[in-house]
Amino acid sequence: MATTHDDSLLEGLTTILGADGLLTDEESLTLHSSDLLAHGSRCRLVIRPRTQEQLVAAIKRIAASGLALMPRGGGLTYVGGYTGSGSDWVAVDLRRMNRILSIDEDDMVVTVEPGVTWQQLYEALQAKGLRLPFFGTFSGRGATVGGGLSNGALFLGTARYGTSADIVLGLEIVTANGSVLHTGQRAVANAPKPFLRSFGPDTTGLFIHDAGALGIKCKASLRLIRKPAHTDFLSFGFPDRDAAIAAICEIGRAELAEDAYVMDPDKTRAALSTPASLMSDVKTLGKVIAQEKGLLRGLKAGAQLAMAGRDFIEAGCFSLHLVLAGRSRAGLDDDLAAARAIASRFGGSELPNSIPKAGRAEMFSPLDAVLGPTGDRWVALNGKVPHSGAKALVDELEALLADHAEALTANGIVVSRLITIMGNHAFSYEPVFNWHDNWLPMHEATISAKAERDLPRPPANEAARALVMQLRQEIVAVFARHGAASNQIGRTYPYASVLRPESRALLEGIKRTLDPDGRMNPGALELG
Repeated sequence: MATTHDDSLLEGLTTILGADGLLTDEESLTLHSSDLLAHGSRCRLVIRPRTQEQLVAAIKRIAASGLALMPRGGGLTYVGGYTGSGSDWVAVDLRRMNRILSIDEDDMVVTVEPGVTWQQLYEALQAKGLRLPFFGTFSGRGATVGGGLSNGALFLGTARYGTSADIVLGLEIVTANGSVLHTGQRAVANAPKPFLRSFGPDTTGLFIHDAGALGIKCKASLRLIRKPAHTDFLSFGFPDRDAAIAAICEIGRAELAEDAYVMDPDKTRAALSTPASLMSDVKTLGKVIAQEKGLLRGLKAGAQLAMAGRDFIEAGCFSLHLVLAGRSRAGLDDDLAAARAIASRFGGSELPNSIPKAGRAEMFSPLDAVLGPTGDRWVALNGKVPHSGAKALVDELEALLADHAEALTANGIVVSRLITIMGNHAFSYEPVFNWHDNWLPMHEATISAKAERDLPRPPANEAARALVMQLRQEIVAVFARHGAASNQIGRTYPYASVLRPESRALLEGIKRTLDPDGRMNPGALELG
């Protein structure tokens, strides 16, 4: 039964947010207390502000109650980043703060609210011939800018331009007591626009990849580029993993591609066998044709995509896929030639470029992809190391997985790997576990009505789930031994505990200054 204190809080928040901005029903509390991996403890209530003014007023009202705050974007994560412990916490759902506030073509800056999705922003900029350097994740239909900045989002454009962290010029942050903090040039009282990040110490960087532990992002200003005039695609097959890794690292060092990724044989088969396969979708063929320059070239590209089909990958092949872009066709052709030379040097054979071409034609995957093609659940882990550390990291991880191969097979768990690069300086290795298990509330809330109707609904599989959880912990320990970085830190990867003492003391001092009572996403980044 609600206490008088609870009644007063609910009345105050309803006045601030409106009836539709406050959720207390069981279904909403259950949904906002879980992610794509596990249930957390039940939150007390959910707030859904529409404006910065509502957010600030609500945070000030909640501060008086002492409840913790768990900021949340699209919710498409699996690291416990917004799920708390105990019951004294409030879920802060920011998806309704979804306005693009300004697109400044003179200063090449766009300013958005945190609930804007990457797809929404891409489409608004495309109409003006503009783009972000890094411009989203495959989950960008539902994944938000605010969530991406809190969790180190990466993929589209990452091989050349880095991650979401590398495109931010400034932020507005709501702290635990409801104060609004400006970072970047807008921190200067007389600065009218957010045009520069680093006048003085980089205060913006404090709130990037912070898992929401330091404050709630209410505005973000991001740098723009003009959309490349020409884009092309390459795919190569390699006989073994080491050759594919050597090739992708060298392509990264040469700064040739916007997207670059290696799929192992299992990941390649999955990409070519999904029921809504990009390779066979008529709409995707139309988009491939549309994205090519000139009708004849477009028709040729569409025909090549259709003819390539799904059967061109040999068994045991590690496939490397590249998206290259440039201001001129001649310059792009030079980059294509350089990429081909690198792949050939490491024993690569050129393949039909169906996968990267279709991937860019349908960049933001349907959100049904939160489940596998047979209704299976999946979860990924990721570790980033310098190129020189790639082989050692991969060798140790593969030895670990080999030790558990029999148990994985017995429990019906398939492990695939996705290999990517970040700019010219970092290598990323991502093991992905797929297994059949009961769906969680976030799966139910995310998939389409068609997927809910057509996909088989597996029963609970506690044995497989326990093995996945065990191997997650062992893999995270391997990452820590290699000093690896990870995106989506949340409550899964160690952070404060692996810092040098001086660095940890600085972080904890910043946390105390911004959040003296430890109410902002306590536990994220291993901070109270």
